[in-house]
Amino acid sequence: MSQPYNQDYFVVKAKENGVHVIGLTRGSDTRFHHTEKLDKGEVMIFQFTEHTSAIKVRGKAVIYSQHGTVDTTE
Repeated sequence: MSQPYNQDYFVVKAKENGVHVIGLTRGSDTRFHHTEKLDKGEVMIFQFTEHTSAIKVRGKAVIYSQHGTVDTTE
């Protein structure tokens, strides 16, 4: 069994309906590979993996991680 790529996690909380959280792949060719749609008040916990190297958040949301809090409206 292989080790998780990264054990850190982050949380996205939607401040409006229709917030998109898009996972981007690792490697020489970065591509979208997964999309989640959150509605106002919904919270989802994410973790980077061997396949996911970055995320893109589209819409009004608050992102919580060990590095701090980011509000997309600021």
